[in-house]
Amino acid sequence: MNRLRTALATAAAAALGLAALATAPAQAAAQPAFLAASQMPPSSTPWTATQVFTGVPENGGVLCAPYKIPAQNTRYREFSTELDTNGVQVTTVARTEADAVKLVDTLRGALAGCGPLLEQQNPGLQAVSASHGKLAVEEGAWVYSLDTADPQIGISDIHLFSVGRDGRTVTLVRWGQMGDLEDAPLTAFRTTTKTAVNKLH
Repeated sequence: MNRLRTALATAAAAALGLAALATAPAQAAAQPAFLAASQMPPSSTPWTATQVFTGVPENGGVLCAPYKIPAQNTRYREFSTELDTNGVQVTTVARTEADAVKLVDTLRGALAGCGPLLEQQNPGLQAVSASHGKLAVEEGAWVYSLDTADPQIGISDIHLFSVGRDGRTVTLVRWGQMGDLEDAPLTAFRTTTKTAVNKLH
């Protein structure tokens, strides 16, 4: 009897092990994929990418949309070059598609109104937000820019943002460097955005 129990236990353990092996790849495949460093807009020095982290970036999300993206079911990857160019992709899987639509609307509102809000919060700062249209990819993606200048310090920065959706999955991509909107690779960023949304599933 003891031998039989041992044999059954061994068989059960083996079956569980096989089941775990069978489901692990499926679970991994279900996770949204992220941009590779080479898929960011071209730069004079190569891009590098961090590993994919769980949660949201340290500041609660990204510039213009802090704390808008829930930490649950969210992951992110950061990008940088040897110069002052940097970026991040934050991707979250909403509970329902309706929740995903609501999050996209929230993020779009935050990005569109970022300039005036920053000026209100930082007297003396000049900040201009602009919309650069919708991209035809999956359920859609929208591109925005934020051009900031601090006359007292003499520094200007330009950021490009996009938010897109594929089903219940929402992704936000940010690119930034010193300079003005005319220095930004807007066309290449649109391509990066389409790639990011297409890679989600």
